[in-house]
Amino acid sequence: MNVRALIAIVIFASFFGSTAAVASSTTEAALAADPVAEKRLQALSEELRCLVCQNQNIADSNAELAQDLRREIRTMIRDGKSDKEIIDFMVVRYGDFVLYRPPVKGITLLLWGGPLALMLLGLLILVRYLRRRVSRMAEDKPLSADEAGRADALLKELDTR
Repeated sequence: MNVRALIAIVIFASFFGSTAAVASSTTEAALAADPVAEKRLQALSEELRCLVCQNQNIADSNAELAQDLRREIRTMIRDGKSDKEIIDFMVVRYGDFVLYRPPVKGITLLLWGGPLALMLLGLLILVRYLRRRVSRMAEDKPLSADEAGRADALLKELDTR
């Protein structure tokens, strides 16, 4: 590939890359001019989980997917879709995992009940452990005089070394 073709490709790519950025910023500016739409975008973005970061909502995430999802939400708001329609679209596309508060249904019962079940299991294990420990302590007998004498002798032997 010659140098002229390479320069032409770089100029072409930079032109179209900046055009996309201008178009995106124009859409964001148009929405920012409408405070109601901006509040809807913010509220919806806080309800949806970033699928890349997983512990962040798409409002706080800087991942490319989160930016794409925010752009998609902006487009849907501009097209007049309701919040429910936007959320339903995201759930159909990405599943219930995209929601920070997934609905309680058969497939999400583990999400809702799992932490409680693990906590109860841990509590049960702790109670059983403590009961066994108390019963073992009750079974422990003090050392007999002979055993105490042998223990003292061993300790003295260790001290003399």
